[in-house]
Amino acid sequence: MARPVAVITGASSGLGVVFARKLAAKHDLLLIARRKERLDALAAELTAEYGCAANVLAADLIEEKDLAAVADRIAGEENLALLVNNAGFGARGLFWESNLDVLEQMHRLHVMATVRLSHAALRTMAAKNSGGIINVASVAAFVRRSGSVSYGSTKTWMTAFTEGLYLELKSIRSAVKVQALCPGFTYTEFHDTAHIDRKSMAPPALWLRAEFVVDESLRALARGKLFVVPGWRYKAIVALLSTLPSPLRIAVEAAGARKQAGGR
Repeated sequence: MARPVAVITGASSGLGVVFARKLAAKHDLLLIARRKERLDALAAELTAEYGCAANVLAADLIEEKDLAAVADRIAGEENLALLVNNAGFGARGLFWESNLDVLEQMHRLHVMATVRLSHAALRTMAAKNSGGIINVASVAAFVRRSGSVSYGSTKTWMTAFTEGLYLELKSIRSAVKVQALCPGFTYTEFHDTAHIDRKSMAPPALWLRAEFVVDESLRALARGKLFVVPGWRYKAIVALLSTLPSPLRIAVEAAGARKQAGGR
C-alpha cells in the first residue's frame, strides 16, 4: 500500500530537516530546497533509516519558473497528505536602508510561494477531504519589531492567510487541517544565514530547540489546532499582547525598539 506523501520546503536545514526526520517513519517525502547536495544526503539518510521513498526537487521558490514547477509537482501527487511551507529567511535593518531586492524576495518567498503551493495542495486535499498544511510563521506575526518590518509583516500575513483557509474549510465541513506554526527564537541556521548574533537577540531562556518546535506542531496538527505557539513563555507573551488595546501594544513594542537601539 502506498504511503502518504509529505512535501517539505526549506528541507535542507533547520526546521525543514527536523520535519523530514519526524515524518519519515510514516510518510514518503518530497524534499524541496535550493541546495541539492544537502537534500540528496538527507534523502539517502532517511531512506536507509526508515525505508521511505525520499524524493528531491532542487528549486528556488523565489524564481517563477521553479515555483511553477514545484506547484505542478505538488498538484500531481496523488497520495499528498501534508504540505509544510517552511522555506523562509530573515534580514535586519531599517526598511528604507535595506536592499529592496532582498525585501521583494522575502515577500515573494513568504507570501506568493505560500499562496501558490497551498493552492496546488488544497485542490487535491479538498477534493479527497483529507490532508493538512503547516505554514511556518513566527511569533513575529504577533509582536512587531524594529529592524524587521518585512519579516514581521509577511509572517503576520501568513497567520491571517492560514486563518482564512481554516474558516473556508470549516464552512464546508472539510476534514483538511491547516496550521500556522509560530515559534519564537529557535536554534537553527536561520540566524546564521541572516548574519545575526543570537546573543544580541534574546536571553538563552527564550531559545527553543527545533525538535521541540516540530513535536509541538505535529501534535497540534493531529488535534486540528489552528495557531501553535511553542513554549510557555511565548504563549504568555502572545496572550498578553493580544489582549492589549492597540495604542498600549504599540507603546510596548516602541519601548522594546528603543531598548534594542540602545536608547537612541
